[in-house]
Amino acid sequence: MARHSKFTFKEALKKLERYCAYQERCHIEVRNKLWELGIRNDEIDQIVVHLINNDYLNEERFAKTFVHGKFSIKKWGRNRIINELEQRKISKYNIASALEEIHEDAYLKSFHLLAEKKWESLASNDLLKRKKKLADYLFYRGWESDLVYAKINELTK
Repeated sequence: MARHSKFTFKEALKKLERYCAYQERCHIEVRNKLWELGIRNDEIDQIVVHLINNDYLNEERFAKTFVHGKFSIKKWGRNRIINELEQRKISKYNIASALEEIHEDAYLKSFHLLAEKKWESLASNDLLKRKKKLADYLFYRGWESDLVYAKINELTK
């Protein structure tokens, strides 16, 4: 079944320029948006090339913005950030480059504050349940296992 777009090529191009100018996007998000709009595959390629050439679409910039936001606002660890970027098909080079933006001191400080805050909020009197809940919480957020287990040992002493 053929898809029919209600947008002309120029209208779709302008719409995607605004879409990319509003916030950083990765190539997958842009392609999905164009697909939702019913744009044909050959036109999708032309629009993506235009967006890259005119600096509306830049995966390195997207990766750095993504890492900064997810680390500083959502308090995600490296593992979760890497997984999310890989799902968006960001290159390993861009992922590594973006992760360099996180300073190790800030990373560890954020981890310790997050773990301590969560530990204090856990209501259970059962030590094993508290330890498991804290570990699950930190792993879900993408923190490394060596950090998690060291912190749990520190908090339970």
